[in-house]
Amino acid sequence: MSARTPEPPQAAAALSSTTELGPRPSVAARTTGIAGSLRRNSELLRFSTAGSVDDGKSTLIGRLLYDSQSVFEDQLSSVAKSKINRSTGPIDFSLLTDGLRAEREQGITIDVAYRYFATPQRKFIIADTPGHEQYTRNMATGASTAEAAVVLMDATKGVLRQSRRHTYIAHLLGVQHIVAAVNKMDVVAFSQEVFERISDDFRRFADQLGIRSVYAVPVSALEGDNVVRRSKRMPWFEGPALLEYLETIPVGGESSHAPLRFPVQYVIRPDASFRGFAGQVASGEIRPGMPVVALPSRVKTKIQSLVSFEAEMESAASGGSVTLTLADEIDLSRGDMLVSEQQPATVGNELSAMLIWMHAEPLDPHKIYLLKHTTRTVRARVSQIRYRVDINTLEHVGATKLDMNEIAAVDVKTTLPLFFDPYRLNRTTGSFILIDPLRNATVGAGMIERAIEHTLAARAHRRRTTREERLLRYGHPSAAIWLKGRPHVAELVERILFEEGWHVQLAGPNDFLAHELATVAKAYRSSGHITIFSPLDDGTDQKQIVRAIFGPDSFFNVQIDDLTDEEAARKIIEILRKWRDQYSDSGKSK
Repeated sequence: MSARTPEPPQAAAALSSTTELGPRPSVAARTTGIAGSLRRNSELLRFSTAGSVDDGKSTLIGRLLYDSQSVFEDQLSSVAKSKINRSTGPIDFSLLTDGLRAEREQGITIDVAYRYFATPQRKFIIADTPGHEQYTRNMATGASTAEAAVVLMDATKGVLRQSRRHTYIAHLLGVQHIVAAVNKMDVVAFSQEVFERISDDFRRFADQLGIRSVYAVPVSALEGDNVVRRSKRMPWFEGPALLEYLETIPVGGESSHAPLRFPVQYVIRPDASFRGFAGQVASGEIRPGMPVVALPSRVKTKIQSLVSFEAEMESAASGGSVTLTLADEIDLSRGDMLVSEQQPATVGNELSAMLIWMHAEPLDPHKIYLLKHTTRTVRARVSQIRYRVDINTLEHVGATKLDMNEIAAVDVKTTLPLFFDPYRLNRTTGSFILIDPLRNATVGAGMIERAIEHTLAARAHRRRTTREERLLRYGHPSAAIWLKGRPHVAELVERILFEEGWHVQLAGPNDFLAHELATVAKAYRSSGHITIFSPLDDGTDQKQIVRAIFGPDSFFNVQIDDLTDEEAARKIIEILRKWRDQYSDSGKSK
């Protein structure tokens, strides 16, 4: 690619008058410079933008990329030729990050846009996140891996509700460094009074949250003031420009010094001579000969080798993807975890967490969701909403449900144990997402605070397992399917439901005596089974007996006389799926 084509005279004049840049080097020169800087310093800072809509987040990043000479000629040429320009300058810098057609047409950010650039001091990955409340979930996604967040505020509007929400979410997600960038200073004539009023307001809110590292900077993303270089039009501000400050933020490898956490993602067994476990090191460092504990079995073993495509590795640190072998043949599969022998993870199925609700349909504490934690996916229910956070006042408010973008402290109960750490100690093993199983939509993001532990006295007090606990474990209540005279259909339905994970049992003609029918039906109903009854005909009204025990809403006598075995099985299973979905969706016991 050749050097950049000359800009239109008006664009060149306007840009040079505001940014005071000299001639921009060619692509080759800039590429060489970036490569040189990477060789000199390999530090990487991930940061995200945040703030309310139209505060200028995309424009700021576009200006940052332009002034740091990180935009290639074809990108700049495409933006310069664009028919869309909502800025007052010759180039709409927001178009450098707003790549979706809908984003350009509406002038808003919808999805998270990741951009990479480098300076002689370090490398950067920027997550440009949306400001609209509707897309708060995307903002949380961008901030979840960030070490710093730049919260933009319009100088003409001050600290808004969405500014507070994004700051709270960034703090909740463990972002250590917050930059309060008061944008559009050119609109308020670069007023020191306006900047200090907004920055003081923001600092008071940050102090309430307990954020330790807050840096306030006045900027004009459109004009380039205090973005890459200090502005001559704000001599009263003596701090570093935005980029200068970002270059000084400490970046840590805290996860490398944390205890080992290795969630197993996949078991590789090409033949009988090799059995490897693939995954990504969530924290810590793993080496051959290292003693580890497998969870949930708690079996102790040692790492035998770390395998890669070319040769065996000596070690793998946090973030590294690796396949390992163990010294012993133990039961280990996807969703299990290898942990440090000295500092194992917490194992439990009840936990307290902060939850960000991300879906238009409110959180229903009665509903069964899927919970994905590292490589493990289990059924779960929000057993209690302890309080909801008022974003404006930070007060704890009672709640029975959560609407979209609301944040709350909740208790969660899962069907199978998780292996976790508090989020403040480990962002990977301390986080989870909730998924609506009906829509396959991510509806919530959680940050684990602690495990909920019950004393032996409390466990003894609970004694018998409740119907609600069985429902949480199996994902459906008990039900009866009546299939007298079609034993092959009964066997086929049982097999299909069993393979799909249903708690199902076939009660065939040879499994009990006729006079035992009522006893068998009561036992299966109490245990939460989907029971397929295929009894012999003894002349009694057996069907009505079973129907009375299970109840009319959980008793299915499907007409299948004219159907083949396969057609009959498909029809019955389809009816059961709809019944289960309706039950799960309503959260009410049938």
